[in-house]
Amino acid sequence: MIRYIRHNNIDFNRWDDCIDHSVNGMFYAYAWYLDMTADSWDALVEDDYRAVMPLPFRRKAWINYIYQPFFVQQLGVFSTGRLNERVTGQFLKAVPERFKYADFNLNTFNHLSDRHPLIGGKGITHELDLIAPYERLQAGYSSNLRRNIKKALAKEVYVTGAGRPEDIIRIFRQNRGRRGVPFSEKDYRVLKHLIYAGMHKGMVTLRFAYSPTNELCAGIVFFRSHQKVVLLFSGSTPEARSNGAMSLIIDRFIRENAGKELVLDFEGSADPGLARFYRGFGSEECVFLRIIMNNMPFPAEPVLDGYRWLKNRCKLHKNA
Repeated sequence: MIRYIRHNNIDFNRWDDCIDHSVNGMFYAYAWYLDMTADSWDALVEDDYRAVMPLPFRRKAWINYIYQPFFVQQLGVFSTGRLNERVTGQFLKAVPERFKYADFNLNTFNHLSDRHPLIGGKGITHELDLIAPYERLQAGYSSNLRRNIKKALAKEVYVTGAGRPEDIIRIFRQNRGRRGVPFSEKDYRVLKHLIYAGMHKGMVTLRFAYSPTNELCAGIVFFRSHQKVVLLFSGSTPEARSNGAMSLIIDRFIRENAGKELVLDFEGSADPGLARFYRGFGSEECVFLRIIMNNMPFPAEPVLDGYRWLKNRCKLHKNA
């Protein structure tokens, strides 16, 4: 049986144990991660935490609505047992009526019939299996990517783990962050705290690219759990676009982790240029579903226009 549970009644130890042992577990769904990223969140829980589904929500004009928090690409149903269309559909039917509107993402393991009425679109992420030796992975690189890596080496760009999360956030804010990215001061604080919390838990790897004069060109935050590493956030300077710094960081990360039972998830992009960049590493597209539920009376619907605008604007947020 699937139960709706308010936040203060969730058994967080059992919750995280379910995420730990889920066939599709992801760090996005850990209770501590949701506590940091979501304004509020309740949950759907099947039986004794055999399967769970977080429900991040906000309240506006007396309307509760489910949304997708920043720095959380995928949520949906997480299960220690079998997942199929029936299970996903049952959880969606169990979303309580108190949520008059919902716009959120499932994860790549949550499937529905193509004709399901709640599918509001599809998102794309890019994944690269690192199990093969580096030489084989490198052979799958595009010619343009190879040129960028050679350019970075010729310009004596070097990659290191020495640096602070604030440095990556700073160069993002100074460059991409000035071009209409809808992040508030609070969002940047949340991001910093997320990274430090992940570092404390041994889940975060930071990589930085510097010029020969020790100027920071680019940086990436890699978040690891469940045999998967997600490129959660990155920042770069204009110099990085001309010296191939970002290409070199990712190439070095692939070299370090080649031959491991690990998947590198680039977290996708709605920007065709960035998607092409990710595919240049030999990654493959993976689809996750966007769910839209609308149970609001027509006059109330405009209160969510601002949220929809922010959701569309933030699709390209993480890559500078």
